[in-house]
Amino acid sequence: MPLCLERGQGIPQRVTRTAAILVIGNEILTGKVEETNARWLTSELYSLGVSLKRIQVVPDEVDAISEAVRALRPLVDHLFTSGGVGPTHDDVSVAGIAKALNRGVVRVEPLAAVLRKFYGERCNEDVLRMADAPAGFELIECCDRYWPVLAVENVIILPGVPEIFRRKFDSIRERFRSTPFAVEVLHTNLDEGLLAQHLNRIAASFPEVAIGSYPQFTDPAWKVRVTLESKDHAAVERATRELKTALGDTFVDR
Repeated sequence: MPLCLERGQGIPQRVTRTAAILVIGNEILTGKVEETNARWLTSELYSLGVSLKRIQVVPDEVDAISEAVRALRPLVDHLFTSGGVGPTHDDVSVAGIAKALNRGVVRVEPLAAVLRKFYGERCNEDVLRMADAPAGFELIECCDRYWPVLAVENVIILPGVPEIFRRKFDSIRERFRSTPFAVEVLHTNLDEGLLAQHLNRIAASFPEVAIGSYPQFTDPAWKVRVTLESKDHAAVERATRELKTALGDTFVDR
């Protein structure tokens, strides 16, 4: 896993970190619960300059989780998992991740001690399952010192409850900061079919710039929103100037 930069450290020129998100839960696949963690984390990662490569949803099954972790982990610098880390029968994320990495499951004694203190005489083996982790885990210290974030290799294990998911990620987010993306947004009243020739030419001239084209049919002031983005800020500026020239009077200044 690449070196993580802490708050206050400089960011090397044009560094690109990559990530994937694995959402775990039958409730997502059946529509019982609306998935919000991946959508929120997508925005957070983008704001940190991290390039998201995959989002996948799998059921609460050890083999399905294991297969997904094995497939996604080699593709990215960081794999974030969401869900399946509680005390009930369907919380099997730790077992699935451990299987994917050919590791056993161990008990994290500092977390187990917190659980024993909190539950007292009511503490049982089901409760203590919340202190399990794949062998070789790392406890990432964060502002909530009683519940640090668990990681193993390049897998960051996060809970499925949105409030806790966000709090935990917020506490470690600066570890993942990378060179920010430069983004320009243009609007045009040219039909997308006629716009395509200009976008194709700009894309060929600036391969380092990702260009998106998004038509809409509700606002009469414009027809297509175009985004240009890259870690190469100068390339975005040059590509934007050329596209504005190509659009001529079809460019809508918003």
